[in-house]
Amino acid sequence: MTTFEKIYEVVRTIPKGKVASYGQVAYLAGNPRWARVVGYALHRNPQPGVIPCHRVVTKDGRVAPGFAFGGPGIQRQMLEQEGVRFLDDETVDLAAHQIQLDV
Repeated sequence: MTTFEKIYEVVRTIPKGKVASYGQVAYLAGNPRWARVVGYALHRNPQPGVIPCHRVVTKDGRVAPGFAFGGPGIQRQMLEQEGVRFLDDETVDLAAHQIQLDV
């Protein structure tokens, strides 16, 4: 399995109404140092309707400024449609919506 495939597999497991950080996805994919690689992989998402890359945010809960599938406004809209609340224009309420890792 390639690095990107591992990342896509992790992102597929993020439930509706939840988000994960790039670092969390990297950790779950096998290397906590892959946060930037996660960004590259999601930018090349081969199945945008299947691999929910809109559920991945920065470590402080911000939506991606360069969201590849329509910009940060679209990412926010997609998350809000799943019930994700925001603290301001671009920051997800992580206390309510971030997945928890059992480390």
